[in-house]
Amino acid sequence: MKERIGFIGLGIMGRGMADNLMRAGFDITVWNRTAERMTPFVERGATAAASPKAVAEASDIIITCVSDTPDVEAVLLGAAGVIHGAAAGALVIDMSTINPVNTVDIARQLNAKGIAMLDAPISGGSEGAEKGTLSIMIGGDAADVARALPALEAMGSTITHVGEQGAGQTVKLSNQILCVVNMLAASEALLFAQAGGVDLDKMLSAVTGGAAGSWMLANRGPQVINDYWAPGFSIDLQQKDLRLVLGAADKMGVPVIATALCFNLYRSLQARGMGGDGNHSIIKALEAMAGIEARA
Repeated sequence: MKERIGFIGLGIMGRGMADNLMRAGFDITVWNRTAERMTPFVERGATAAASPKAVAEASDIIITCVSDTPDVEAVLLGAAGVIHGAAAGALVIDMSTINPVNTVDIARQLNAKGIAMLDAPISGGSEGAEKGTLSIMIGGDAADVARALPALEAMGSTITHVGEQGAGQTVKLSNQILCVVNMLAASEALLFAQAGGVDLDKMLSAVTGGAAGSWMLANRGPQVINDYWAPGFSIDLQQKDLRLVLGAADKMGVPVIATALCFNLYRSLQARGMGGDGNHSIIKALEAMAGIEARA
């Protein structure tokens, strides 16, 4: 018999993830701060809860996918949080991207109540969330990972247990470094090709499958040249993650030079009111400097 799933956070990523859990036949209870987002799931058979605590009371496994560290702390440890409703033996899977240090502290508090926790942040954009092809990087106990696998396999196609509690978040921040630096490189290449008079569709066809290829180039490059800026992952959320990277790198003494550059380019776009646009919009910061646009 499948375990009962609670799902907290029906944003850009969470909507697709909860949808795939339902398609896989899980009985789910949902909660979202903006209550209207629960309606499509309730119409298809999910149960709406009045609070994270109520989600936990109705669930064996509770999944959270919210925006930032304070949000995770609120839904898990707050006055109406999961910790007050989950039974001993319940499992929390936090699929948000937050500070690894806070993750370990949250897990410690849950563990004291007999509640297990995995940090299992995700990558793959809204497309991956919708298709169930996310990459999931997991920190925590191997037995808890094994228990979580049926639910995780409904949401992701690359599922990796990377280490102890907090390791999932560290790997996710490494992932974010790669994403933004790859997108910066793609942006420079597209602008260079545009200035050289090259057909950008043909340029992408020529290079995407070779040594210079990347997920960001293959998926976001076509969006750039077709003037499509809806967020698979927004600049504002990207900046939240990069602040975590920069803060952790400072503590560890690791140089993250290109990441810091991306952070400041994104900041210039936020100053122009573009924080809700997709993170591939970093090219617009370079276009402003160049005085040209890379469009098909």
